[in-house]
This record gives sequence, structure tokens and C-alpha cells, in this order.
Amino acid sequence: MSRRRIGFWYRLAAFLVKPTMMVLFKRDWRGMEHIPAEGGFITAVNHNSVLDPFSYAHFQYNTGRVPRFLAKDSLFNRGVAGAFMRGTGQIPVYRETSDAADAFRAAVDAVRAGECVTFYPEGTLTRDPGLWPMQGKTGAARVALATRAPVIPIAQWGAHEAMPPYAKERKFRLFPRKTLVVVAGMPVDLGEFYDQEPTTEVLREVTDRIMDAVTALLAGIREENPPAERYVHRSTSAERRGSRGAPEEEKAE
Repeated sequence: MSRRRIGFWYRLAAFLVKPTMMVLFKRDWRGMEHIPAEGGFITAVNHNSVLDPFSYAHFQYNTGRVPRFLAKDSLFNRGVAGAFMRGTGQIPVYRETSDAADAFRAAVDAVRAGECVTFYPEGTLTRDPGLWPMQGKTGAARVALATRAPVIPIAQWGAHEAMPPYAKERKFRLFPRKTLVVVAGMPVDLGEFYDQEPTTEVLREVTDRIMDAVTALLAGIREENPPAERYVHRSTSAERRGSRGAPEEEKAE
């Protein structure tokens, strides 16, 4: 299967962003060997800062397999940022509209074409008080079962120290210099689900298994035990209308 070429827009984004990231932050990257060299695959990433998509994208870019994020459609119409979103082939998510299923189809097509599609399964910045991964949405599970492609769990930590989630004033805390940790794990074993009907219960079980893998990686980074029960966030209509920021997956439940 083919792999997506990095292309002009991704190289331009890297040219602009990577030097800044390397100057401002230290890096602790692990598990690059788990990123497939060829063929389509899915990554599932935790989310605790508006900065962490940049740290993850930096990590992923350096593997040679560039990610395609699922991102809110509003981001594609924002001047220069929108041009980069379109130019780098990110996938727009049209929430609560007749076009909402387009993101799922585009993600499936991209994986089948040999590309990497990235999900933030929590759908938003974590609301867990300890910044642990919340219960995930089922979008990544749907694409995983439809394509049978590898699902690579990825945990990251440290970006929240530079830009905390939900801070009233979005100011960088650059000093002392922060370390951005990104760890990729082995593919999540989902083989037992491939021949099952993708019911609500099956999709929930697959999603929980993916989130368990991400959480286990984060626990290893933090050297702490996660909560016994995963935080469940119920977003309100006002939050969905007013939310702006990092890439998010479709609301798939």
C-alpha cells in the first residue's frame, strides 16, 4: 500500500514550527519503532493542552509518516491556518449536520489508501481533574473495525506545563524549559472484534481497549496509577457551539 507524501504544505509547516519547538522545549520521544513504515494505520492520542497537537505532530513528522487529523470544519476557514489545514490534507468534521458522516468515510478512505489518520478519542481537552484520559468517543473504533488497520496508542505529557488546559489567560509558561514527552506503544490487539457486528456495545468495548492502552502508556510516563474509573465528560450544546482549538474527532456516539 502507498504512503502519503509529505508534500509542500507539510514541509512548510515543519519549516516554520519545528525550529521554534526545538528551541523552546526539550524532547523525550519513545516508541518510534512502533509506527508502521508502510500501509495505513490509526493513531489514538490523549489531549491535555492546546499545545500538544504540535508536540505530537512534531514526533509523528519525524517518523516520516505524517498524520491526518480529524478537525472541526471551522478551522478550515481561518485565513493562513485554514490554508495549512487544507494544504496538509486534514479531515474536516461537520458536527451535527447532514455532512457529519463525511469525516468517517474520509478517514476510512485515507487509511485504506495507506495513510495515517489521527484521532483524539476524548473529543476535547480532558476534564479529568488529574489530566488522565477521559472516556473516548467511538470514531477511532469505527474506523479500526472498518479497515482492520493497526491502531497505535500514543500518550503525551508536558505540554500542559507550558500551556495548561482551561487557563483563564492563555500565556506560555516557558521557564524553566519544559520537556515534551511523546510515547508510541505497540498496536492494540483488536483481532477478536473484527468478525463481530459493530454494535454499540462492541464499539464501546473496542474504544475502552484503545483508551486503556493510551492510559497505560501515560501511567508509565508519569509513574503514577490512573483512576480506577475513567472520567466521563458530557459536553453541552453551548460548549459544542463555542468550542475552538485543537483537532477533535467526530462525535461518534
